[in-house]
Amino acid sequence: MQINHSHIPNEVRNIAETLETAGFQAYLVGGCTRDLLLGRTPKDWDITTNATPEQIQALWPADDTFCNNDYGTVGVKTDSEEASVAVIEVTPYRKESDYSDARRPDRVEFGVSLEEDLARRDFTINSIAYRPATGELVDQFNGLADLAAGRLATVGNPDERFREDALRMMRAVRLSAQLDFMIESTTLASIAENHNILSRISIERIADEFSRLLMSDTPMPALVIMERLGLLQYVIPELEEGIGCVQGGAHAFDVFEHNLRTCQAAADKGYSLAMRYAAVLHDVAKPRTRGQGKHKEYSFYGHEVVGARMANKVLNRLKLPRQLIDEVVALVRWHMFFADPELITLSAVRRTITRIGEDNIENLLNLRVCDRIGTGRPKEQPFRFRQYKAMVDEALREPISVKLLKINGERLMELTGEKPGRKLGWLLHALLEEALDDASKNTVEYMEQRALELNQLPETELQTLAEAGKQKQAEEEAAALAEIARAHKVG
Repeated sequence: MQINHSHIPNEVRNIAETLETAGFQAYLVGGCTRDLLLGRTPKDWDITTNATPEQIQALWPADDTFCNNDYGTVGVKTDSEEASVAVIEVTPYRKESDYSDARRPDRVEFGVSLEEDLARRDFTINSIAYRPATGELVDQFNGLADLAAGRLATVGNPDERFREDALRMMRAVRLSAQLDFMIESTTLASIAENHNILSRISIERIADEFSRLLMSDTPMPALVIMERLGLLQYVIPELEEGIGCVQGGAHAFDVFEHNLRTCQAAADKGYSLAMRYAAVLHDVAKPRTRGQGKHKEYSFYGHEVVGARMANKVLNRLKLPRQLIDEVVALVRWHMFFADPELITLSAVRRTITRIGEDNIENLLNLRVCDRIGTGRPKEQPFRFRQYKAMVDEALREPISVKLLKINGERLMELTGEKPGRKLGWLLHALLEEALDDASKNTVEYMEQRALELNQLPETELQTLAEAGKQKQAEEEAAALAEIARAHKVG
């Protein structure tokens, strides 16, 4: 495996060169080196050096650097508008003492060697260092071999690594999902043995790692591994209630697997984090609401209402952003709207749009598609579902009516002195006929001027123009609805 030097951004190379010119060493390390070796584009860049924090900051103007943690990491600002290289983190080689709280080192020691720095890292594939100045790769823990084998293993004893920082157990599962790597057997056994220390990690760090896992390409197998290793109970134990909860009917899987398959469908389509949380939680309340009818079929009445309350509790416990919580809760609450096609009316669709918001209605439809995929059904969008989508488009579409005009009845009365009545209606429909023929005429200036002209016509002539306007309105409305039906293949 080799690194293509041209794939390293200029901003990163310039900072490394500045350090080297000043007499220090500069190595790319961690995820960026790993991703470069895998031919992936790094999301962020980390440089490690034998310079102290004070020596690092002295190489740049004071306003261009900052150091606000106990680990000596210096953020070096660049002028780039690209987020991934707007700030490059430069960290001195360091050695860490015991981790008495399984979260952070009790003491950090600078002035050590590169080899000592690499020895404190979590996984072998993250312990490879690359020196841009010379092209040298430092790999003292066989990270290159593990990269080539698609294998995730800790640096040294896994028990020690996980007791240093228990979040590394979740990171192992997340990285295996992101990279499609297998977790080495000793590392896997250690996670199963030490899963209980994850309870000592702050919920914010757990939530951040879990969100990254959901945003991977393969969240379903990662969630399965989390459950089997005992990690899921520290994040969303409510999901485990679905294990073995048979649904029957159209569902080929128990509630747990169905939720995971729905989440995987959302990932396969590249949907947002909110959509993935909604997918994995949409049926979380089914185990608590399951009943049995006369024909021994299971029912889950009100699971969407109970599920929305559970989702709200789960996401608040994870301390996720309020906007994300509100979006997920709304999607869970209304995901059953399309469940009974016989009861769906246009007015009901409009009410749902009002409840969930125009911005979220497409996500609600997409969640329904993922839900259907999660049942094991081969067809994503059957005819009835396409009918729902057509109804949503119709409900969202502005009706073709006099309301589209740049003039209203109140302004017409001011201009013409007419009172409410038939003539006022004729004027509006006559103006509509002109606007439908030529949209450029629908301006305040033209409408007001034309209204004064039309008001001088005999009433019989004005009525004829008005009737033509009504006919044109009906034709345009029918054509618009027909186009929606064709677009969704329901007409």
